Amino acid sequence: MSGFIRSASLVVGIGALGALCGGVSPASSGSARVIPNARRHLPIVIRERRNSAVTSSNWSGYAVTAGRSAVTDVKGSWNVPPVSCSGSNQYASLFVGIDGYNSNTVEQIGTDSDCQGGVATYYAWYEFYPHFSYQIDLGASVGAGDVISAEVKSGNAGNFTVLLTDKTTGKSFSATAKMNNAKRSSAEFILEAPWSGGVLPLPNFGAAQFGAGYTSVSGTSTATIGGSTGTIGSFGSPTAPNSPVQQITMVTSGGAIKAQPLGLSSDGSSFQIQWVSSGP
Repeated sequence: MSGFIRSASLVVGIGALGALCGGVSPASSGSARVIPNARRHLPIVIRERRNSAVTSSNWSGYAVTAGRSAVTDVKGSWNVPPVSCSGSNQYASLFVGIDGYNSNTVEQIGTDSDCQGGVATYYAWYEFYPHFSYQIDLGASVGAGDVISAEVKSGNAGNFTVLLTDKTTGKSFSATAKMNNAKRSSAEFILEAPWSGGVLPLPNFGAAQFGAGYTSVSGTSTATIGGSTGTIGSFGSPTAPNSPVQQITMVTSGGAIKAQPLGLSSDGSSFQIQWVSSGP
């Protein structure tokens, strides 16, 4: 990654990020800031694949797969799910992204609903995996029930831009990075158990809600693939053989369900993910 370009609403540690980005200092100004995050957001870890039904150790939701360099944009929206905390540390990450289903990079932005020290904790983050993950201080707290709109788009010369708006507070963030090895071969709408020395346990988030049917943010749960833009379901049915739409259920190491999509809406744009167990 040769450099970051931050939005006009961002303040960063210039020296640290310049070193990370090969000596290229990011442009920045304003009040938002980013904070290094020890938890990582990995590509999917697939346990089993049967046609377009997939089980994974760390992802649940939907991915739309395509040929190399086909995916240029993905847009999503969700309601930040409240979590019930019982004392142990548990983490749930919701994001939209490009890559990571059948490649080794993930260009992604999202929010977390965590239990940290027994306290429900909510925040925004982004990551150009395999580079570092950053928590975003938007200047106003992310809260349970906030409506989030997010986008990842690819540009010229390997550049990717991630954008996030908290519709409830009106605060926004964007960042751009160069990812020379990105394949642009999948678009994702995911609830994830992040990684820190292993897959982390999930908090009880009830049912996480994605798409305009729950958020009233139009034009989301969409991807642009091969120049055509459509909802998740417009690219195929996840129950059809050889469909590019993958329905992903998160399972424990023993195969028990942790989180499960409840199916796409009739227009293919909205869905819920149901918490079943913490795992990991």
